[in-house]
Amino acid sequence: MAANDVSKAFVDFYYNTFDRNRSDLSPLYKDHSTLSFEGQHFQGTQAIIEKLTALPFQKVAHQVVTVDSQFSTPQVPGPILVTVTGRLLVDEETNPMNFTQTFHLVPEGNTFYVYNDIFRLNYGF
Repeated sequence: MAANDVSKAFVDFYYNTFDRNRSDLSPLYKDHSTLSFEGQHFQGTQAIIEKLTALPFQKVAHQVVTVDSQFSTPQVPGPILVTVTGRLLVDEETNPMNFTQTFHLVPEGNTFYVYNDIFRLNYGF
């Protein structure tokens, strides 16, 4: 199993699910998972999904530009770090916002869950 194959499948699933119904992301998180969203921290599946579903928009479309990944420990297969850059459009906006999101995926059986999730909008500076 290659880190790139896992990360590509994960990223496709994550953003398609996020754009369709954010609450359906709950199986990807555990009670010890952590989300850092624009500097705010959320611990556990319930708090993470509450944050994601409370975001102030009805429609969202992610456009992934890059996906970089690598195993995060010497044990292969093992945990994977995934960094995504892209653009997102919300509601009726026509100007996309740039974002970066990093996931720390941890294996569990034949699948992975999100241990860490860090999201930031990238503003010009």
